[in-house]
Amino acid sequence: MQIVAQIIVGLVAAIHIYILWLEMFAWTTKAPKVFKTLPKELFAPTKTIAANQGLYNGFLAAGLIWSLLIEDHHWRFYIAIFFLTCIIIAGIYGAATASKKILFVQTVPALIALILLHLK
Repeated sequence: MQIVAQIIVGLVAAIHIYILWLEMFAWTTKAPKVFKTLPKELFAPTKTIAANQGLYNGFLAAGLIWSLLIEDHHWRFYIAIFFLTCIIIAGIYGAATASKKILFVQTVPALIALILLHLK
């Protein structure tokens, strides 16, 4: 079960790397196709704010990738728990304040990974 958990942790990290790319580097080109509820004229003026959000998503991905590289089982477990919990909390907040879709894109995969990490 731990292999499956590690794969899901890696998938969650990949999701956040994609979000980093989208918000930091493709905000005015690809993001309007993803964030269809935002008027297109808002993308250019919010480019800096989106890049800041993307950077935070990159830190979350980096933490999860770091957890996959740690050899000590206990440290790997606790670091993964910390970053997955951060993602779950951010996803719940984002779903409550921005879009319900965030709950399914970010929170649910992180929650699945967190549950699988606890199964032996």
